[in-house]
Amino acid sequence: MSASTDRAAEARRFARDIRRLALHMVHRVNSSHIGSALSMADLLAVLYTGAMRLDPARPDWAERDRFILSKGHATCGVYAAVALRGFMPIETLESYGVDGSDLMAHVSHKVPGVEFSTGALGHGLPFGTGKAHAAKLARAKWRVFVMLGDGEMDEGSNWEALLFAAHHRLDNLVCLVDYNNLQSLTTVAETLALEPLDQKLAAFGCAVREVDGHDHAAIAAALDGVPFERGKPTVLVARTTKGKGVSYMENQVAWHYRAPDRELLEQALAELEREDR
Repeated sequence: MSASTDRAAEARRFARDIRRLALHMVHRVNSSHIGSALSMADLLAVLYTGAMRLDPARPDWAERDRFILSKGHATCGVYAAVALRGFMPIETLESYGVDGSDLMAHVSHKVPGVEFSTGALGHGLPFGTGKAHAAKLARAKWRVFVMLGDGEMDEGSNWEALLFAAHHRLDNLVCLVDYNNLQSLTTVAETLALEPLDQKLAAFGCAVREVDGHDHAAIAAALDGVPFERGKPTVLVARTTKGKGVSYMENQVAWHYRAPDRELLEQALAELEREDR
């Protein structure tokens, strides 16, 4: 088996475990946003199994790559990823969404391995752009990875940040757009059409590629090639399915806010187990 095949297999297992843990978290506290977490699970898996330079034993390691979840409502996916990567015990996830817990229902920097707290959309990329600019000024080698939602691209602050990033030639900034085609209440196209997104991003000075956001080998190959162009911020537009991995959630806008009951949780977990086999 080749190294690339091994890497894809590891990412596939990691993504399955992200989905499994995220489902347990939202079920336990009857929380929201499981569909948003499942759509980006494969992207997270590739990032946390090799694409980013990280050291769980040293969460504040100066040379680490920085990851920022701009779509902060999908936090259960990131909490699962950092726990699986070893930043905290898996058992800590049981406190997700509980009053007084650091594992808040929107991503919190109080959690080991999390760089920045987000909630209101359109804040993560501006912050990440500032971090990337700081790294350039310091001549540091670390990079900044920002996960954005497609609906979040409605926020003007993101486009301002991209203008800034292109102007300052921030090729240490990597944006991933989780393009699952659904927002909180309906489709992206019906809310505020983004297309042609690749052309708009290119016009703002970004180097852009599209990828199947559930193909681990393709995601890894794309991220291994960043920056796509020297002197330009990278944007990877990942075509994904909201609720990916759970049949009754896929492409269903209701699962932006719903949580599975016990019966539906067991069905979801059984589907993930069958898919892994």
